[in-house]
Amino acid sequence: EVLFPIMEGLEFIHSRHIIHRDVKPGNIYIREDGPPVLLDFGSARRSLQTRTAKLTSLVTPGYAPIEQYGARANKQGPWTDIYGVGATLHRSITGSPPPDAINRSESIVTESQDTYCPTATTTEVEFCPALITAIQEALKFKPQDRLQSITEWRNIFENDLLASTDATKTLFSV
Repeated sequence: EVLFPIMEGLEFIHSRHIIHRDVKPGNIYIREDGPPVLLDFGSARRSLQTRTAKLTSLVTPGYAPIEQYGARANKQGPWTDIYGVGATLHRSITGSPPPDAINRSESIVTESQDTYCPTATTTEVEFCPALITAIQEALKFKPQDRLQSITEWRNIFENDLLASTDATKTLFSV
């Protein structure tokens, strides 16, 4: 009820070459009478993937991927928002956001080890494997390793979860 409408909204703005750049729990408003609303487009920018333009670097630690810490627009795209949604899902499951991208990068460079612990290992509650897989894919450190579009990302759910014949199966199964 929350995730899919947010994904649809992002897919819509991405189709118009706009990236939100600040997806986080505080920017998702849950309405009582309808679908959730993604707020605060103050950081949103046109995706200039083919040009080398500079963007103001606005980040929320834990929710911003490494490419947002630089100012080059051609390094940001739908995969940037996918990271933010993945971090939001991680937060909803574990109670805290994933490690800040700068801390992750320092650890990768100095220790050859990522400080991000997979979501499935940081919670005692059992969740649907499709949800865990989607979070893991969204939080890959390198932009080129992440899925490149919401459509690709949604396929994880549609193929592994929605195709299920078990009508009682949910994203959050205890």
